[in-house]
Amino acid sequence: MVKIAIVAGEASGDLLGSHLIKALKNHRSDLEFFGIAGPKMQAEGAKTLYPIERLSVRGYAEVLKHLWGLLKLRRHLTKTIVSEKPALFIGIDAPDFNFRLEKKLKACGIPTIHYVSPSLWAWRGGRIAKIKHAVTHILALFPFEPKIYQDAKIPVTYVGHPLADILPMAPNILAARETLNIEPNQTIITLMPGSRQSEVLQHADLLIRTAQLLKLKIPNAIFLTPLITRETFDLFEGAIYKNNAQLLSIQTLFGHADLAITAADIVIVASGTATLEVALLKKPMVIIYRMPNLSWQLLKRMHYQPYVGLPNILAGHFVVPELLQDDATPEKLSVVTFNLLNDKMHLNEIKDTFKHIHQELKQNTAEKAAKVILAYL
Repeated sequence: MVKIAIVAGEASGDLLGSHLIKALKNHRSDLEFFGIAGPKMQAEGAKTLYPIERLSVRGYAEVLKHLWGLLKLRRHLTKTIVSEKPALFIGIDAPDFNFRLEKKLKACGIPTIHYVSPSLWAWRGGRIAKIKHAVTHILALFPFEPKIYQDAKIPVTYVGHPLADILPMAPNILAARETLNIEPNQTIITLMPGSRQSEVLQHADLLIRTAQLLKLKIPNAIFLTPLITRETFDLFEGAIYKNNAQLLSIQTLFGHADLAITAADIVIVASGTATLEVALLKKPMVIIYRMPNLSWQLLKRMHYQPYVGLPNILAGHFVVPELLQDDATPEKLSVVTFNLLNDKMHLNEIKDTFKHIHQELKQNTAEKAAKVILAYL
């Protein structure tokens, strides 16, 4: 068997990894994957040495709390990978963890493929020199990224985004509503607080209080909230009770984000991969994000684009509103959401822009990425 070490750091990386492993195994049946994998990657045969949740830490303050444990984990993982002598290493996203790991592995003669370019273009452009020392080849998901690496003489391939391959160009709204037992004429607002527990803790109260204000303006509104883990589900349910919102029409769903987005008239979504899913399903959205103040103060100093949401970055202008940190209040969010929902001309422009983005990102991603990796084998 040919061993490949692989590390994903969160749910979106687990999805990417599962598609990649499947594509690679379609070409070669002698491949064996080990490292840090989520449930989807494990379902494709990857062996995980640590729970993927150990890496799901975001923001400077949060990383500092877990720093010792993360450093210890990385040391042990490095030794294990080197001792197993894999043909190559694939790091999926999780740049702060994976780039340091990749640098050590590359120095030991193990080729390192990094899948998902970090958002240098939005936050930390100074990292390009460090990436050059760590990475043998970058697999970029977005069409504007390769030039950054080509200019730095780092091998790079644009592979598109797998969500664009998976999600339909024309989502079936009626079918989604039927599945969820929702009447066609009701106004559906989907609330997406994020996939991490820390994100739900930051956003749950904001979204519930916003829903209470929107319900006063839109009496027939129903709110859907898809949550991907039992822990985040319980946190959001707890916030509903804390805000005395039991009688508000909020339906919490365990998973089924694609249904909740497809059925929606508008989505309020935490910045991250979920914003891309919303865009590919052609839904108008308001992007939010809150984090502990220390993390925000540190991060905003490195921010050199006017927007942080992927749909706006891909479009190159503000297609949808963003309310970040102190701007993300229930009052502002409810007004912005209501106004967007009633601006028919802007809604049509958003849909057209998202169709164009979908066409550009649809590249048969897993197969393209697999071909790059097979060349190194």
